[in-house]
Amino acid sequence: MLLKEVLLCFVGLSAGGIIAAGVFAFLAIIGVFPRLIGFTHTKKHIMLYESCIILGGVLGNIGDIYETPIGFGGNIFLGVFGLAVGIFIGCLVMSLAETLKALPAISRRINLGVGLQYIILSIALGKLTGSLVFFAERIGQ
Repeated sequence: MLLKEVLLCFVGLSAGGIIAAGVFAFLAIIGVFPRLIGFTHTKKHIMLYESCIILGGVLGNIGDIYETPIGFGGNIFLGVFGLAVGIFIGCLVMSLAETLKALPAISRRINLGVGLQYIILSIALGKLTGSLVFFAERIGQ
Protein backbone atom coordinates (compact mmCIF):
# COMPACT_ATOMS: atom_id res chain seq x y z
CA MET A 1 0.00 0.00 0.00
CA LEU A 2 2.80 2.44 0.92
CA LEU A 3 4.73 1.52 -2.22
CA LYS A 4 1.64 2.22 -4.34
CA GLU A 5 1.21 5.68 -2.77
CA VAL A 6 4.90 6.52 -3.22
CA LEU A 7 4.75 5.43 -6.86
CA LEU A 8 1.58 7.47 -7.49
CA CYS A 9 3.17 10.49 -5.81
CA PHE A 10 6.28 10.14 -7.97
CA VAL A 11 4.28 9.75 -11.18
CA GLY A 12 2.02 12.68 -10.33
CA LEU A 13 4.88 15.03 -9.48
CA SER A 14 6.82 13.93 -12.57
CA ALA A 15 3.83 14.54 -14.83
CA GLY A 16 3.22 17.93 -13.25
CA GLY A 17 6.87 18.87 -13.68
CA ILE A 18 6.78 17.88 -17.35
CA ILE A 19 3.63 19.94 -17.96
CA ALA A 20 5.09 22.95 -16.14
CA ALA A 21 8.32 22.68 -18.14
CA GLY A 22 6.28 22.54 -21.34
CA VAL A 23 4.32 25.64 -20.42
CA PHE A 24 7.46 27.59 -19.57
CA ALA A 25 9.14 26.40 -22.78
CA PHE A 26 6.08 27.52 -24.76
CA LEU A 27 6.21 30.95 -23.12
CA ALA A 28 9.91 31.25 -23.88
CA ILE A 29 9.51 30.11 -27.49
CA ILE A 30 6.79 32.61 -28.35
CA GLY A 31 8.93 35.35 -26.84
CA VAL A 32 7.04 36.57 -23.78
CA PHE A 33 10.04 36.69 -21.48
CA PRO A 34 12.58 38.14 -23.96
CA ARG A 35 10.03 40.75 -25.00
CA LEU A 36 9.42 41.84 -21.40
CA ILE A 37 13.16 41.97 -20.75
CA GLY A 38 13.72 44.02 -23.90
CA PHE A 39 10.80 46.33 -23.16
CA THR A 40 12.07 47.16 -19.68
CA HIS A 41 15.71 47.56 -20.86
CA THR A 42 16.98 45.33 -18.02
CA LYS A 43 19.10 42.82 -19.92
CA LYS A 44 21.74 42.87 -17.20
CA HIS A 45 19.29 41.20 -14.76
CA ILE A 46 18.55 38.07 -16.80
CA MET A 47 19.57 35.75 -13.95
CA LEU A 48 17.10 37.54 -11.67
CA TYR A 49 14.33 37.09 -14.25
CA GLU A 50 15.12 33.39 -14.58
CA SER A 51 15.17 32.93 -10.81
CA CYS A 52 11.82 34.74 -10.41
CA ILE A 53 10.21 32.71 -13.19
CA ILE A 54 11.37 29.43 -11.64
CA LEU A 55 10.40 30.54 -8.13
CA GLY A 56 6.98 31.68 -9.31
CA GLY A 57 6.36 28.38 -11.07
CA VAL A 58 7.43 26.33 -8.05
CA LEU A 59 5.46 28.41 -5.54
CA GLY A 60 2.42 28.41 -7.81
CA ASN A 61 2.52 24.63 -8.07
CA ILE A 62 2.96 24.22 -4.32
CA GLY A 63 0.07 26.60 -3.67
CA ASP A 64 -2.09 24.71 -6.13
CA ILE A 65 -1.23 21.27 -4.76
CA TYR A 66 -1.77 22.17 -1.13
CA GLU A 67 -4.57 24.71 -1.83
CA THR A 68 -2.81 27.28 0.32
CA PRO A 69 -5.08 30.21 1.25
CA ILE A 70 -3.52 33.65 1.06
CA GLY A 71 -4.59 35.39 4.24
CA PHE A 72 -2.77 38.70 4.01
CA GLY A 73 -3.46 41.95 2.23
CA GLY A 74 -7.14 41.38 1.59
CA ASN A 75 -8.63 43.20 -1.38
CA ILE A 76 -5.52 45.29 -2.01
CA PHE A 77 -3.40 42.18 -2.54
CA LEU A 78 -6.12 40.69 -4.73
CA GLY A 79 -6.24 43.84 -6.84
CA VAL A 80 -2.46 43.97 -7.31
CA PHE A 81 -2.38 40.26 -8.10
CA GLY A 82 -5.21 40.63 -10.62
CA LEU A 83 -3.47 43.56 -12.29
CA ALA A 84 -0.20 41.62 -12.54
CA VAL A 85 -1.94 38.56 -13.97
CA GLY A 86 -3.86 40.72 -16.43
CA ILE A 87 -0.66 42.38 -17.66
CA PHE A 88 1.00 39.00 -18.06
CA ILE A 89 -1.95 37.54 -19.96
CA GLY A 90 -2.01 40.61 -22.20
CA CYS A 91 1.70 40.16 -22.97
CA LEU A 92 1.12 36.47 -23.62
CA VAL A 93 -1.74 37.11 -26.02
CA MET A 94 0.12 39.79 -27.93
CA SER A 95 3.24 37.62 -28.21
CA LEU A 96 1.16 34.73 -29.47
CA ALA A 97 -0.67 36.97 -31.93
CA GLU A 98 2.61 38.31 -33.29
CA THR A 99 4.08 34.84 -33.50
CA LEU A 100 1.12 33.59 -35.48
CA LYS A 101 1.02 36.78 -37.55
CA ALA A 102 -2.68 37.02 -36.79
CA LEU A 103 -2.91 40.81 -36.74
CA PRO A 104 -2.18 41.31 -40.47
CA ALA A 105 -4.74 38.63 -41.32
CA ILE A 106 -7.37 40.31 -39.16
CA SER A 107 -6.71 43.73 -40.66
CA ARG A 108 -6.99 42.32 -44.22
CA ARG A 109 -10.25 40.54 -43.43
CA ILE A 110 -11.99 43.60 -42.03
CA ASN A 111 -10.39 45.91 -44.63
CA LEU A 112 -8.81 48.10 -41.97
CA GLY A 113 -5.80 50.10 -43.11
CA VAL A 114 -5.14 51.98 -39.88
CA GLY A 115 -6.55 51.86 -36.40
CA LEU A 116 -6.21 48.18 -35.57
CA GLN A 117 -4.40 49.10 -32.35
CA TYR A 118 -7.47 51.09 -31.26
CA ILE A 119 -9.74 48.10 -31.84
CA ILE A 120 -7.42 45.90 -29.77
CA LEU A 121 -7.25 48.55 -27.04
CA SER A 122 -11.03 48.89 -26.96
CA ILE A 123 -11.46 45.12 -26.66
CA ALA A 124 -8.96 45.06 -23.80
CA LEU A 125 -10.65 48.00 -22.05
CA GLY A 126 -14.03 46.32 -22.45
CA LYS A 127 -12.73 43.14 -20.86
CA LEU A 128 -11.15 45.19 -18.06
CA THR A 129 -14.38 47.06 -17.40
CA GLY A 130 -16.41 43.85 -17.42
CA SER A 131 -14.08 42.14 -14.97
CA LEU A 132 -14.03 45.17 -12.66
CA VAL A 133 -17.84 45.31 -12.63
CA PHE A 134 -18.02 41.57 -11.99
CA PHE A 135 -15.60 41.71 -9.07
CA ALA A 136 -17.14 44.89 -7.67
CA GLU A 137 -20.52 43.15 -7.52
CA ARG A 138 -18.96 40.09 -5.89
CA ILE A 139 -17.18 42.16 -3.25
CA GLY A 140 -20.36 44.12 -2.50
CA GLN A 141 -22.35 40.98 -1.66
